[in-house]
Amino acid sequence: MAAAAENKSVGLRIFSTGFVIFWLILAAFPFVWTLWGSFKVELDFFSIANWTNALTGAQTEKVYGSPFTGTGYEGAWVQEEFWRAMLNTAVVCFFVVCTSLTIGTLGGYALSRSGYRYTFWLLILALIFRAIPQITLVSGYLLPFFEWNVWGLLPTSIIVLVAINQPFTLWMLHSFFQKIPKDLDESAMVDGCTRFQAFRHIIIPVMWPGVITTGLFSFLLAYNDFQVTALLLAKENQTMVPKIASFLGTTQTEGNVMFAVASVVSATAPLFILVMFFQRQIVSGLTAGAVKG
Repeated sequence: MAAAAENKSVGLRIFSTGFVIFWLILAAFPFVWTLWGSFKVELDFFSIANWTNALTGAQTEKVYGSPFTGTGYEGAWVQEEFWRAMLNTAVVCFFVVCTSLTIGTLGGYALSRSGYRYTFWLLILALIFRAIPQITLVSGYLLPFFEWNVWGLLPTSIIVLVAINQPFTLWMLHSFFQKIPKDLDESAMVDGCTRFQAFRHIIIPVMWPGVITTGLFSFLLAYNDFQVTALLLAKENQTMVPKIASFLGTTQTEGNVMFAVASVVSATAPLFILVMFFQRQIVSGLTAGAVKG
């Protein structure tokens, strides 16, 4: 009986391990394939005559004497100045995350400690606002931005992205704050702290994993956004995703598709590094949001 149970356990472990490995291969394949293809020429990576050219790099070797070339990266970063788009993305993400977290932590804490009935309706209104299509919100901002002559600048996209992101940030941080016992606030205030001092010195250190988790989601919204940045930013102020789309929109120019492939790899790699660096805080934050304190 024990041997049968042990065999069943081993079989289940082998099956689960094999499934995880299979899933990881499927999940990693698109990025690995794109990374591999970014070092080829267009005639190899998008070969219609023979798909194995994407593996062997036959045309790449004919042109450059090697099955690999960094022409796509050189063209994207040097010729098309993709570094400007990455710098613009960094500026937008920094201010969106900082502004969203500042407003979200203060607002979420205030709503979680409020005993008024309107708290629930404020959160519902925020949820409704978040459910509105982004294009509707963007169109509402276009007229004043044109009239004030601020269209095309980075601050305009930051304002709109914060407005779009804030309801989600408020909801998420509010749920985290509700898991923290109010006794912590009261104990700090009995010891002589003001409400803000209790929030700053007692609550925020406890909330830190939740703040990092929420900040990461805010970062991803700004980092991966296309609709807002494509409509509100001028060509010289483009962020990475619209810049990549502009490469794909000029496929009649030879090499531009490979610029897009190289740019996709360049834009995706920082996300892997970010998630790996903050993985413990992310897991801790998600767990803290799911388990009542």
